[in-house]
Amino acid sequence: MSIIVQKFGGTSVGSVEKIQNVASRILEEKNRGNDVVVVVSAMGKTTDALVGMAREITSRPSKREMDMLLSTGEQVTISLLTMALIQAGQEAISYTGWQAGIETESVHSNARIINIHTEKMTAQLESGKVVIVAGFQGMTPSGEITTLGRGGSDTTAVAIAAALKADRCDIYTDVDGVYSSDPRYIKGARKLPSISYDEMLELANLGAGVLHPRAVEFAKNYQIPLEVRSSLEKVEGTYIEEEASMEQNLVVRGVAFEDEIVRVTVFGLGNALTGLSSVFTTLARNHLNVDIIIQSQTDKDTTNLSFSIKEHDLEEALSVLEKNQDELGFTHIEHERDLAKVSIVGSGMISNPGVAAEMFEVLAQNDIIVKMVSTSEIKVSAVVDQVNMQKAAGVLHTAFKLDAVKVEEVTL
Repeated sequence: MSIIVQKFGGTSVGSVEKIQNVASRILEEKNRGNDVVVVVSAMGKTTDALVGMAREITSRPSKREMDMLLSTGEQVTISLLTMALIQAGQEAISYTGWQAGIETESVHSNARIINIHTEKMTAQLESGKVVIVAGFQGMTPSGEITTLGRGGSDTTAVAIAAALKADRCDIYTDVDGVYSSDPRYIKGARKLPSISYDEMLELANLGAGVLHPRAVEFAKNYQIPLEVRSSLEKVEGTYIEEEASMEQNLVVRGVAFEDEIVRVTVFGLGNALTGLSSVFTTLARNHLNVDIIIQSQTDKDTTNLSFSIKEHDLEEALSVLEKNQDELGFTHIEHERDLAKVSIVGSGMISNPGVAAEMFEVLAQNDIIVKMVSTSEIKVSAVVDQVNMQKAAGVLHTAFKLDAVKVEEVTL
């Protein structure tokens, strides 16, 4: 008997009616003779509402208490979904993340899974029950509740699939697959029938919200077959696999973008040899992630350092750096808000030189100024003014012929 892990996002379980629809999708899989584990998110905008209430009390809530608060959202969903399955005649049991055996590192609000104790889930599957697990959460070895960061339910699902050696993991969302860009903003965006783990990982890291980056990492590391598909329509989704099997002629497979980027510049780092490592070691100790990095040496002893960071991390990053100014040895810090990052991704870039040049030429032709650049073998990212984000994504999508991608949907 195969083990199938299904994950349903917040919009898919946003009402009692939608939860009952999810229950019917689970029953379809169970009736095919498979064991089923289901991971769910909080209903609709529940997490946003909980965050809003916390912000009414304090602008800087304790991360531990935020984990206590936010972990309650998924608990509502797992109990209601389990009730719907039992009402439909299917035995089921709900588990919070820690009841399911999900052990994480001791980091609040953005913890990583370090182990999954599968004994409880395995026993329930063997008894014929569907196991419903709260996504996004776990417990430290000392018993503290943690959350995995926004989008962490994807990670929960793929990690459970790896731990149980599941045959596949299906990610059900309010969209019917992975698109060449966000179809809400890019008119010509098309659904991709398949995409490689590496390409999906880049897109997820660069702002494509359909999958959490850590989930893709787990899937790649453990070779878990993934399919992103609609929770509402019964059509084929997008397969995420080691090598994308279709549309190999595309050099660029997708355009991703994200707003609320800030450029931070640290001036006058006194030790050109160790200044770079000291700054990023200090930020890393405080679990602050930076992205694009530019170093410019003003003379043999002094360095200026620029990096990009998300808006929500700015206040903490500035506080950490200023607190350690004497140790780090810089003169002052400046920052620029209202920026965005636009990226092109495609494994075809490896064998096609000149892609970056074409990208910058297209942006220049459309009067879009590039302020920072980052590249890898399969992606090029540019930081631009936020007001130009959607325009930049649209012209790049067209320039790299992604509007022309044709995908035939197969009704199941």
